Amino acid sequence: MLGEFSLYGVFLPTLLALMVLAYVVKSLLRLGLARLGFYRVVWHPALFNSALYVIVLGLLFLLARRILS
Repeated sequence: MLGEFSLYGVFLPTLLALMVLAYVVKSLLRLGLARLGFYRVVWHPALFNSALYVIVLGLLFLLARRILS
């Protein structure tokens, strides 16, 4: 996996891009789950959202590692 990439001459770590992408994906999932009424059965929504973010970030990291290798 690439350690960093250049964005207009500024080197950014790949993990930073994955974190931003994971946040966007998590936000879309959160909106979809809220529309379905899923948060009525969730005990602690903030904890669930944090766990969802970590899971999405891990999946994106594994996907990027597989693609870029």
